[in-house]
Amino acid sequence: MDWTEKYRPSTLSEVRGNNKARDALKEWADTWESHREAVVLHGTPGVGKTSAAHALANDMGWPTIELNASDSRTKDVIERVAGEAAKSGTLTAGGSGRRLVVMDEADNIHGNADRGGARAVTSLVKEASQPMILIANEYYEMSNGLRNNCQDIEFSGVQKRSIVPVLRDICRKEGIEYTDAVIEDIAEQNTGDLRGAIKDLQATAEGRDRIEADDYVSGERDTSEGIFEYLDIVLKEGSAEESLKASYDVDETPDDLINWIEDNMPKDYEGAELVRAYEFLSNADKWLGRVRATQNYSFWRYAGDNMTAGVAAARDGKKGGWTRYGPPSYWSKLGRSKGARNTRDYIAQQIAAVDGVSMRTARREIMPFLATMTHHCTNRELTVAMAATYELDAGHLSFITGSGENTNKVQSIVEDAERIQEEAAVEHSGGAFEGASAGGAEASESDTGDGSEDGDDSQVTLGGTSDDDADDEVEVEDEDEVPDSDAAEEDDQQSGLSDFM
Repeated sequence: MDWTEKYRPSTLSEVRGNNKARDALKEWADTWESHREAVVLHGTPGVGKTSAAHALANDMGWPTIELNASDSRTKDVIERVAGEAAKSGTLTAGGSGRRLVVMDEADNIHGNADRGGARAVTSLVKEASQPMILIANEYYEMSNGLRNNCQDIEFSGVQKRSIVPVLRDICRKEGIEYTDAVIEDIAEQNTGDLRGAIKDLQATAEGRDRIEADDYVSGERDTSEGIFEYLDIVLKEGSAEESLKASYDVDETPDDLINWIEDNMPKDYEGAELVRAYEFLSNADKWLGRVRATQNYSFWRYAGDNMTAGVAAARDGKKGGWTRYGPPSYWSKLGRSKGARNTRDYIAQQIAAVDGVSMRTARREIMPFLATMTHHCTNRELTVAMAATYELDAGHLSFITGSGENTNKVQSIVEDAERIQEEAAVEHSGGAFEGASAGGAEASESDTGDGSEDGDDSQVTLGGTSDDDADDEVEVEDEDEVPDSDAAEEDDQQSGLSDFM
């Protein structure tokens, strides 16, 4: 039996390493009747978010309804399963008559606000008459609407000093002798990830009644190192089957995993094998596109087959040596801080508004494209056009291009972009003002009787005509002006990347 399940905390008092978060969760539950808000538990994998949710349910005597967002994430499923549970009346089970709805992987619900599960969950947390806990690894990957309608509690990484006593206690319960060195090594290697530490302990103790430091082989899971280990499997060592099966334990969505593989593949592959591998990645990307278009997440399996087994099969045998793998190149610009995420989201919002796409498409597809085209502002003209089109300041420009915010290069580009914006504003407003001025001048001439009759036939005037004539002439003016306005509006809607192509 999996020890992470066997020794999952049964009460909040047994949750280790997140005392403040634990107390905040208990406070949320105790006061739920007064605020009736959902809560988001967020933090890195393995820190005890799901365990804390179930421990709370035990403490409160609340039966739980659990829905994994990555498995059942369509609007229909969410409304049918979670919706019925969250909106139902009291139950005979449970002393309080409450039930707790737990939605795991809530940060994996994506899409436009008007389609699929994202809107369904947002509506659900607003209308729920039962306590609801959403669990997320990446809080800022959730939609703004969803975050704004929930309380949030952050779980931090479990430190070594909190992991060590848990591992010792498990060893005692399992009747396994141990040295302090092996417990310290496992805790050190898995600092921040209690679940990974327990998994490593179980793997080390398999078939043994005593464990020592030499018995432990690092097996980080659900961490950044975990993806690096996986890249070794798929790009160097594993067969197609091994690469596919190993991907099941990697804590990355297919949308992210394909970026990891794509960016690091050229470091190990070359020539014909690289061409074959890219063909498999292309197929995977097509399946991911179908997921985004249809919200049918069963297509993920086909994307996964291509990006893992397919890429491994494209390799010409096993490869040796060590490779410096790194995260997808544009991720380095996103950072992990709230400030960086806010910058990213502002840029994505500007792109989404101008190009008529979703925030997710702007972040995942258009921003990397722009970053490549404007890297270090090498193409200055293009960078100026981008800054002007999306109204980016020096900080935003630095974020996308990788150039220093305070460099002369970035500052001059921003100044040129602002000049283009000002000129465009004057140009768009000038026609209206000039028309008004012309009309005013003509009106003055007509009022004084200086205007000629021939001129009145061809120009619109505001005075010196009968009411009927004025109406006719105004209608003619509208017919002449409206198409121009529509054309200008259409041009505005088509701005964005089309201006750069």
